[in-house]
Amino acid sequence: MSAAAENVVPPAGIVPPAAAGPARRAPRVVLATALLAMPLLARASEVDGASLAAWWGVPFAGVLLSIALLPLLAPGLWHHHFGKIVLGWSLAFLLPFTLAFGPAAAGQAVVHTLLAEYIPFIALLCALFTAAGGIYVRGNLHGSPAVNVGIMAVGSLLASVMGTTGASMLMIRPLIRANDNRKHVAHVVVFFIFTVSNAGGSLTPLGDPPLFLGFLRGVDFFWTARHIFPETLLLLGALLAIFYVIDSWWYRKEGVLPADATPDTPRLGLDGAINFLPLLAVVALVLMSGIWNPGIGFEVFGTRVELQQLVRDGLLVVVTLVSLAITPKAVRQANQFSWAPMAEVAKLFFGIFLTMIPVLAMLRAGEQGAFAAVARAVTGVDGQPLPWAYFWFTGGLSSFLDNAPTYLVFFNLAGGDPAHLMGPLAATLAAISAGSVFMGANTYIGNAPNFMVKAIAEDRGVRMPSFFGYMGWSALVLLPLFVLMTFVFFR
Repeated sequence: MSAAAENVVPPAGIVPPAAAGPARRAPRVVLATALLAMPLLARASEVDGASLAAWWGVPFAGVLLSIALLPLLAPGLWHHHFGKIVLGWSLAFLLPFTLAFGPAAAGQAVVHTLLAEYIPFIALLCALFTAAGGIYVRGNLHGSPAVNVGIMAVGSLLASVMGTTGASMLMIRPLIRANDNRKHVAHVVVFFIFTVSNAGGSLTPLGDPPLFLGFLRGVDFFWTARHIFPETLLLLGALLAIFYVIDSWWYRKEGVLPADATPDTPRLGLDGAINFLPLLAVVALVLMSGIWNPGIGFEVFGTRVELQQLVRDGLLVVVTLVSLAITPKAVRQANQFSWAPMAEVAKLFFGIFLTMIPVLAMLRAGEQGAFAAVARAVTGVDGQPLPWAYFWFTGGLSSFLDNAPTYLVFFNLAGGDPAHLMGPLAATLAAISAGSVFMGANTYIGNAPNFMVKAIAEDRGVRMPSFFGYMGWSALVLLPLFVLMTFVFFR
């Protein structure tokens, strides 16, 4: 996620707050959802996360295990039917929920997921994907360790300006093309996900959705840049150094020649650079939706949709269409632009965010919910928050849940007062921010661009690690760095 300011808004749990927010969901299930929502002319009943048992999280676990295991155990079945499988798990949550709490509560939850979360999420991702996919970096780049490090470093810098999704979509294609004469490329893409798709977006609210949510709730725009810059520098510096050592070993082992057997064009340059204008428009629209608040909204089956959300999402669709119109076909063909990665993300994340509703609701319930142990674990005996615990719990859950709502859960658990969190509890807010952004890299589903990069790489013929294979990389590379970070910054 998701999600840039990729996914700009938290899911609310079972009962959406009066002022919703923006960011994520909805393909073909829209029609079925609309039919389900028809009975909602009556006031939807409220369902508190404290009333849910832990087993409500089984469909969410089913989605995760399907993503992790089926590509290994039944690749043909998964490749052809993953959308149906994810829809099946979504119904495994929705039907029992409807029976237990009534069609009004179920319809309210789904409509909120569609209007306040999924549609804005997909609109934003699609605009970034389309605009970045219209920029072709030409030139005969050679995937040497130094060049690969340079591409990742530039992408990491761009991530805090144009979001991790925008930077990932812009830089992954030239990186893959630069390494098209090498046999072992998977580790290059894995480290690209670690750096550009996650760690690089930690310095501004534009970089990653959790930080944007903090900005919406009163955290200063440059607060994270001032307070987790050392952590970001340590993580990115260590990752690039580790990558350089690993990539140098493979480079020497393969005996890669500096000359490319299938060279691109001799001169380095950009085609389709006009698409930087749509990218800037996306950034401006995201900022606008966080700053402009006319106080005008509409109630749709219990979900409040603010005017700024409608304007932003409508203009994001316009930006997407404009990008398609202004980009020569030859540029997208050179980029091997395909809608397949976008379609895969849209289907998978629909199921993830829908089945995630009860899990987040139980977490929000704190001491009264099924996950009360989490609320107790992040608080010391003196009643004060423990920064190291917030770092690991926020990060651990961000690895499997969407990192934006996870950030909000722990932001509110720590008091929810931005002035207090930026002041006396600055270490706690830094831990929440770092955990949600950095540890989104632990799995393919921890952040929306992770899966998009994986899909693009596989579309280009790169054999990427499985779900657990990728987690093996993150366990060996990232977790030791997070332990070091804990002792240095979050004790």
